[in-house]
Amino acid sequence: MPRFIFGLTVLAFVTVNTLQPQSANADWPGFLGGKSRPSTADYTPPLKWTPDEGIAWQTKLTGHGQSSPVIVGDRIYLTAVEGPMKNNNLVLCHNLRTGELLWKKAFPSSLLVANNVYTSRAAPTPSADASGVFVFFESGNLVALSPEGQVRWERDLIKDYGKYVGRFGLGGSVAQLNDQIFIVADNDGPSYIAGFDKATGKTTWKTDRASRISWSSPMIVDIEGKNQIVISSSGSVDGYNPTDGKLLWSYDNVGGNTVPSTIDAGDGSFLVGASPGRNGEASDGAKESNLLMKIIASGDGFTPQVVWKSTDATSSFGSPIIYKGHAYYTNRAGVLYCIDASTGETKYTARLADSNWATPVGVGEHVFFFGKDGRTSIVQAGPEKEILDENRLWGSEGGGEPGGSSGEIQYGVAPTPNGFVIRTGAKLFLIGKP
Repeated sequence: MPRFIFGLTVLAFVTVNTLQPQSANADWPGFLGGKSRPSTADYTPPLKWTPDEGIAWQTKLTGHGQSSPVIVGDRIYLTAVEGPMKNNNLVLCHNLRTGELLWKKAFPSSLLVANNVYTSRAAPTPSADASGVFVFFESGNLVALSPEGQVRWERDLIKDYGKYVGRFGLGGSVAQLNDQIFIVADNDGPSYIAGFDKATGKTTWKTDRASRISWSSPMIVDIEGKNQIVISSSGSVDGYNPTDGKLLWSYDNVGGNTVPSTIDAGDGSFLVGASPGRNGEASDGAKESNLLMKIIASGDGFTPQVVWKSTDATSSFGSPIIYKGHAYYTNRAGVLYCIDASTGETKYTARLADSNWATPVGVGEHVFFFGKDGRTSIVQAGPEKEILDENRLWGSEGGGEPGGSSGEIQYGVAPTPNGFVIRTGAKLFLIGKP
């Protein structure tokens, strides 16, 4: 999600490879690519851009949003909010080739909260497929629209399941499988994970969770050839059956894991990221919570096993990733930790140009870190520290957006064969080829 506020015994060994493609297309249909996250190893990415060069197109967005762009075919779907009390939830559809706005829909919010930098603003990233887009807002509004923008169904989850409670709002994005979407509502009020039928919006199942504050997202992970929903969230990492919502396993020796989400790393494994809060809260738990976990089938159930832990690394806003055999963690100070994904050995640390709120992306032979203030650091993939370049998307004066913590912020990125679709609070860019 877009980000805001703030002696080990090896239990198993796993060789972690580059993320493998789960579909033949180049779509980026969900948060961090979702289950259909394509391989980007064969892409030829742009390596140099400035405010005046290398930008295929850019366009101003209506309202303000912290969600990432998702792409199916030639359509980019985005969400935003507008109004002093986040009065309206917006869904936007842009043409990938030109940046042109194809359509915009507005929906009244079911939870009026001051629209400012201290609250989530359209933080949950939608999911999309050939039937259209599924959007969830921190107001509890859940909507499905066709590719042409027609409303297929709407839900008000606050009306159905209770008001969300918390100072900063929700951030969990929409996950999807063939016929269902899934959302997690972790907050100080009624917390739950739920599945919904894509065609009708009907709740297929709902499983209550302990109330907690967290902004991480449900992610689909392949465990022993079957899909599980994995959520790392403020004090536990949990796996659920997507068919009926049954809790399959849980690991609670973690802390500070309130933002990073888990991306399928192959062989039933994924990274967990965590960091102390801005004031040092959860610091002890965070030291034990940056790790590689593997889920092992055991009898009729599953057992979470820690492959390695890193007492060096922390992960604050962007989620940790594995690319070409190495794990990449970044923290709020802009420090990068490169770790051997098989052994957990720290290969190097480096200071990046900015703290990155967007999750880094591995493309071709490089890893890209899209910094909060518009600077993107490019690192050679692999065990040697080689920072190749630093690109700036806007000038040193910042984006100049009213109400932003420092002007515009690079919130989310979707890689494509022609370059990067980058979303800031109020702008959308294609970096690379038109």
